[in-house]
Amino acid sequence: MSENRLSFSKLFWPSFLAVIVAGFVGMVFFFLILGGIIGSFGDFGPAPLALREKTVLHVKLTGTIQDESADSFDPTALRLNRTIGLPEIIIGLQEAAQDSKIKGVFLEMNNPSMGMATAEELREAINEFQKTGKFVVAYLSGEQIGQLDYYVSSICKEIYGMSGSNFLWSGLHAESYFFKNLLDELQIGVMVVRGKENDFKSAVEPFFRSEMSDSSRLQMKELLGGLWQKSRNDISKSRGIDTLFLDSLVNTFAVRNLRHAAEHQMIDKALYRHEVIALIKKKVGIDENTPLRLQDFGKYARDTFHDQQLLARQERHIAVILAEGDVATSGKGLSTERIAKMLRQVRDDDDVRGVILRINSPGGSALASEEIWKEVSLTADKKPLYISMGDYAASGGYYIAMPGAKIFANSMTITGSIGVFGVVPYAGDFLKNKLGITTDEVRSHRYGSLSLTHQLSKEELAFMQMEVDEVYTQFVDRVANGRKMTAAEVQLVARGRVWTGEDAKKVGLVDAVGGMTASINALTKLTRIKDVVFYPKKEESTFNTFLTLLDEELENEKNSSRVEFPTDMLAFYEKLVQIKKINGLQMRLPFIFHFY
Repeated sequence: MSENRLSFSKLFWPSFLAVIVAGFVGMVFFFLILGGIIGSFGDFGPAPLALREKTVLHVKLTGTIQDESADSFDPTALRLNRTIGLPEIIIGLQEAAQDSKIKGVFLEMNNPSMGMATAEELREAINEFQKTGKFVVAYLSGEQIGQLDYYVSSICKEIYGMSGSNFLWSGLHAESYFFKNLLDELQIGVMVVRGKENDFKSAVEPFFRSEMSDSSRLQMKELLGGLWQKSRNDISKSRGIDTLFLDSLVNTFAVRNLRHAAEHQMIDKALYRHEVIALIKKKVGIDENTPLRLQDFGKYARDTFHDQQLLARQERHIAVILAEGDVATSGKGLSTERIAKMLRQVRDDDDVRGVILRINSPGGSALASEEIWKEVSLTADKKPLYISMGDYAASGGYYIAMPGAKIFANSMTITGSIGVFGVVPYAGDFLKNKLGITTDEVRSHRYGSLSLTHQLSKEELAFMQMEVDEVYTQFVDRVANGRKMTAAEVQLVARGRVWTGEDAKKVGLVDAVGGMTASINALTKLTRIKDVVFYPKKEESTFNTFLTLLDEELENEKNSSRVEFPTDMLAFYEKLVQIKKINGLQMRLPFIFHFY
């Protein structure tokens, strides 16, 4: 009986070869997929757009519009989502105004989130585009049209929207959350110390009050009144509607949807989207059966911005540093480590002939504000330095602006808030009475126990008050030196009070009313340098961007609490998160606005 046997060589070598082939095929597929992902990012640099004649730019504003553009990685779709920033929008519209192949703009508002100063700058950019003779047709889309959507759109020569879309012309609204009753119920004490006479510094009031103080209510009312007056007057001028009539529509609640808005000439007509497209076709001379050439503005603006930046970096230029977010010692936003690095970079660069610090911040850490102020001062000593204020440049955000030779603010910038506060929580009663936890201690010295479980004595509280007053005095001195005022003059407009940009100019806190473009034009005139480079510089390699964002996504997934809040609870949650961040002495805006 014979037995069939397989030799080692007959078994091993075919298997080995199969493994090699499979590995090779796997690598090919991996790089094909990776190439596809990277390709979706726009390759390693934007490919030039080949625009055809009679092209219309489709500007769809949605999501959050900030100064700095943002990239986010979507792991489910394996793609990079890009949100363009305000500089890219402005530069994109400037380029489009000179592009002979672009006949106009189709502006579609889809509930973007932005501050009122940003909205004001967008209106100005759109208006400059229209001055060339090219058209801008606005379309208000979505179930709920915000007043800020309408404010931006009102500068356009033509405005349309769905008749059924909700549009509440109801005026401005701002509210604060107060935690005193909650803290009392939990038996958690919060000791609050404000700078002397900082009665307008209401950021700490939620800890010990259940409603606004008289001073807080006064400044809130005057601030909202100023913002409303400015926005209403702009709309009145653009649409040719009397301001008193616009106010009467608010007071009678006469406009609750876009059909009502059309009846009162706030928009031109209530139309379906395809009807608006048909109107645009007529404007560019296209037959109704011919497809309209709509070019995505996002790609157009990114490519234009990218090309401009590459050319500008090769020449002597003005550096615009985007300083956005809470003032902090570390982190992604307006942090000492991030902003100081950019300031050192531009002041040591011989090709940088002037600097604009673009501030969009409600303030934050007093220590970080002082550190950044010093870096701004060192830069201002070496090169011409102007300040441009965005939606907010308040408290610590205003503090770091003081070395600027000239300060620009939009009419609706929220600024000032010259004040300081400190917060010390006490949870001893909560731990003991609610959780049954007691503590005991041993000290080496009298003041050796400053903890969550130890309530400050009157003497300790007095020491803390001295520290806060000292920092506040330093804040006033910084403003007095920067603005060429006396300390007494600063005190009259300080005390934690906030101002619109327009009012801030009247009281001497800023030099000129104008946006980012106005500050750039002014520094260009001074230095005779036209090229502008924005900092932080965007990565040349989108592959590096992909890897960075992928790492961030994995980290976020790792640290995610998986807690979701209903939409109407988000403002409350944001306030709690803001409170959690408070550590040390603070120079912070007393409230957060939500515009609807």
